[in-house]
Amino acid sequence: MATQYYEGIGRRKKATARVRLWTGGNGSVVINDKPGDVFLPRIGDLDIALEPLRTVGQEAGYNVTVKVNGGGQTGQRDAIRLGVARALVEIEPEWRSALRQTGSLSRDPRVKERKKPGLKRARKAPTYTKR
Repeated sequence: MATQYYEGIGRRKKATARVRLWTGGNGSVVINDKPGDVFLPRIGDLDIALEPLRTVGQEAGYNVTVKVNGGGQTGQRDAIRLGVARALVEIEPEWRSALRQTGSLSRDPRVKERKKPGLKRARKAPTYTKR
């Protein structure tokens, strides 16, 4: 592997991703020691996760390694996307405006709402019976 890397941390819901972009790469993606297309098998997920690289025109310029845990598939995918964007800003601060325009640098703050007492879920009430 290349000798120097840039790191970015991304979070979404309960997922946390530590992304490293290695210089002098050929565009390979390894997520939790698996190839990217094996770890994210749904169609389009890997493309969304690597969208920041495409935005700045560097999709083949860096090797990407990711350690991600927590959450589900969508949360992990979006955490990886944010981590890649933050690592790119660390490499080249001029890319910040382009990444900001595509929404890659914004953390999505939505998380699961807590369950309330007397309800079945956060807002679902039990069925009302008159008698």
